[in-house]
Amino acid sequence: QVQLVESGGGLVQPGGSLRLSCAVSGSIFSINAMGWYRQAPGKERELVASITSGRATNYADSVKGRFTISRDNAKKMVYLQMNSLKPEDTAVYYCNRVSPNYSWGQGTQVTVSS
Repeated sequence: QVQLVESGGGLVQPGGSLRLSCAVSGSIFSINAMGWYRQAPGKERELVASITSGRATNYADSVKGRFTISRDNAKKMVYLQMNSLKPEDTAVYYCNRVSPNYSWGQGTQVTVSS
């Protein structure tokens, strides 16, 4: 059974940075495209960044130029470097396989506020 454990969230001021980490266990990690999703209160969960097995990346327009997704296949880890954070980035962040999704982890809360 696949387990996803996200970490690294917290409270940060606008303009600040955070690095999220996701540990993946129980899957053939290296062949799967992985993504970071977020869900803000009252909104649908959205995919904000993805990375293929070949490390090709894609970003939602709202985070392009500010967020960077990366992966370490040997460690079965996915990362999201978030810079120039804005209040509208406030959400619970999740990692998951792009398609089809595994069962969701608990996520990590990111709050951007002064």
